[in-house]
Order: sequence, then structure tokens, then C-alpha cells
Amino acid sequence: MKKRTKFIAAVAASLALMFTLTACSGPSSLDVVGRQSVTSFDEVLKTIPDQVKTDELNVGWSLSAPDDSVRFIWSEDYSKAPLHDVMLELDAQPFIDAGLVPDKLPDNYAFYKDDTMGSMGSEMLMVGTKLGSDKLTYSGSPTALAAYEQIVTKYRDSINYHASLDHYGVKLGDGNMFEWAKDMKINGYDNTDQDKDIVFVLNPEPLIAAGVDPEKVEGWAYAQVPIEENGKTEQVWKLLKPFNLK
Repeated sequence: MKKRTKFIAAVAASLALMFTLTACSGPSSLDVVGRQSVTSFDEVLKTIPDQVKTDELNVGWSLSAPDDSVRFIWSEDYSKAPLHDVMLELDAQPFIDAGLVPDKLPDNYAFYKDDTMGSMGSEMLMVGTKLGSDKLTYSGSPTALAAYEQIVTKYRDSINYHASLDHYGVKLGDGNMFEWAKDMKINGYDNTDQDKDIVFVLNPEPLIAAGVDPEKVEGWAYAQVPIEENGKTEQVWKLLKPFNLK
């Protein structure tokens, strides 16, 4: 339990710095942050190739967590994406068990049944955002990495970076994110249980408003993240699902 508490605290602290640096990682840092985020994202894709698949429904690609409980999805053509351009799709059952009333979810959430998802279950939640309506073009056939590069090139403000653990991330709207380590070889602390090569992040507020008790969502850690805005620090709660890929 002590290790688990330290692990969650480390995730929360790193996310806090990510939020802080978002405001200062604008166009002037595109060359460094943008290029390096592409390189590190490519390493994630290569580390878990079996978890990276095409997603025809969302006109793009998906990266599934090692336990298949949640996926990060990014479109390769924003003019054809049916709902969101970047999103998380997750097993809804832990949230239903924690009190979720699907009819109370906001518009950026979708709740549906899908019997094709195997171990992810048949009742799913999806949350994300539209980046634009661009008809994206590629040199050759689109790839998962090339589709990510489109986000960096066209919607740089959607890419986050924080320095404490060298992690990058994609903002998914309304405080939701997907983040990954810049260098998985040196990621983490002395205790390998604290490694977090990828982290799925949810804003719990809309879920709480829809009946969820966040402390009862199995498989997700509920932790406070300190965020500094306008010279003041405030605590913001997040639902976190981190994974070590090594």
C-alpha cells in the first residue's frame, strides 16, 4: 500500500508539472518538443506493436493498454472522423459498478455497446475532442506515427510536455489526456513499481455528476493534482491509469 501511495503521488506530481508547462510550450518550442514527442511516441508504438491497430470506425489508429481496458485513438483524417479526432475508449463496467448513470453524461462522452471488443467488455465509454475538419494528406499510405505527426504539425497546442519525468501527452479536451515517457529506458524511479511509461488520464467531474463514486472505480487511481494558474496553486482531482511497458 505504501508503494502504491508513492506511485500515485508521483503520477499526480508529474501531471501537475505537465499542466504548468503547457502554457509555455507554444510555437517557439515546436522544434524541440514537437520533434522529440514524435520520436518518443514512435518508441511507444514499437514497444507494444501488438497493441497498435487500425481503427476503421474512427478512421485512424488505436493504442490499447496492456490489460485492454482502455484505448487511445487518433484519427488519420479529421474530415471523416465520425465523432472525435483524438479520444479514449474505455471499458464502462468499472464506472457502472461505481454508480454511473449513462444518460447523465455530457456531450463529449459516448456510451454504447460493442460485442466485438473482447476483454474490454461490451459496454463502452468514449471521451475526446474534435481538432478540426481537415482532410489530411500523406506521403504514401498513412501510418500510426504519421497520423500522430499531423497533430504535432497542425494542432501543436494539443501536445503537452513536462520535465520532471520527461513525459509528453495529447490533450483530449475537458482535462482528459493520454501521456507517455520521453525515454522509457530511464523512466521512473529507483523502485520499478513506480515506472509509468504510459498514463491514461480522465477528468472525474463529469463522471461524478453522472453518478460515479471515483474512489470505487476499479482499476483507476483517484488522486489530486496540484495545478498552478495565475500564480496560485489549486488541487484538481484526476482518475489515472498508468502502465509500465518494460
